[in-house]
Amino acid sequence: MKEDKNLSDSPQQDENNARRGFLKKLGLVVGAGAAVTAGAVYLGYDHEKKKNPDGKKVRVLTADGQLMEVSEAELIQAENQTADEESELQRRGREGLPGKHWVMVIDLSKCRNARMCMAACQGAHHLRPEQHHINVLRMQDAEHTEPYFMPKPCFHCDNPPCTKVCPVDATFKRQDGIVLIDNQRCIGCRFCIAACPYSARVFNWIEPLKSEEDKDLPYDVELNVPQRKGTISKCLFSADCLRKGELPYCVRACPNGVYYFGDLNEDTVTNGTTRETVRFSELIRKNGGYTVLEELGTKPQVYYLPPKNRLFPYQYEGKTTIDPDDSRVGGGRG
Repeated sequence: MKEDKNLSDSPQQDENNARRGFLKKLGLVVGAGAAVTAGAVYLGYDHEKKKNPDGKKVRVLTADGQLMEVSEAELIQAENQTADEESELQRRGREGLPGKHWVMVIDLSKCRNARMCMAACQGAHHLRPEQHHINVLRMQDAEHTEPYFMPKPCFHCDNPPCTKVCPVDATFKRQDGIVLIDNQRCIGCRFCIAACPYSARVFNWIEPLKSEEDKDLPYDVELNVPQRKGTISKCLFSADCLRKGELPYCVRACPNGVYYFGDLNEDTVTNGTTRETVRFSELIRKNGGYTVLEELGTKPQVYYLPPKNRLFPYQYEGKTTIDPDDSRVGGGRG
């Protein structure tokens, strides 16, 4: 307990060292081994304070599983220090791009399960083969209808339930509509996974694919690299590409014209394959665009165009489910 007394009771001690030591004791310093943020500790403090309203120090659990006594002033100091140590990449990533509101349109009539969107995303974010920020699903609306392929990213909801349950503000919605995760804050509680109705998030149960290769890289919240074991990962709408004026990785990689991406405020979206720019509102109106589970009120910013008038047969594991002689379709999977 000698260290605790020095940190709180010795005015002669160097102030910076005292703050650093206090933060390390709490496990709040950003860096190797940091498992708890100021927000997480504050929850424990708030609970204890209700039992001790006289303002005296209360006990909270530190990152190494020990109890220590802290005051509200010390916690405010810890929170400020955590904010000070956030990198410029983290701060920039939280701000987003002013005046923008990003939106994606996926044309289900054109998806041929090429999965190049998945490969591009996994490569950019250093994901393992079994991890997906975007996944291509086999769908069938009814027994009498033909199956089709459906790419499914995070829907970057305007009213995201995931951000409301995070206890440490690790997942957040930016002013340009993108929902991101700051893995330097994430404590791996997985509340956001439970809250997301679209199963759009993955948990890093084991050491990330390129952990050794990436360990010296500064963390980029817009790229979510380096990945960290014990934290959450998800589709980012390729926020790092948008900052450079480029289309998302998945959009550019698709060879079949499945994806459109653009700015809702400008009412324009661009096809990643043809690079044709069209009116978002017209594209949705003319083709019957829709969002998934609209009744939940989450307001997804990924729209789908229904799989009508497809120009190719559905093929899955070598099986064709549409008559190849039918004049409405042609060619196989390419």
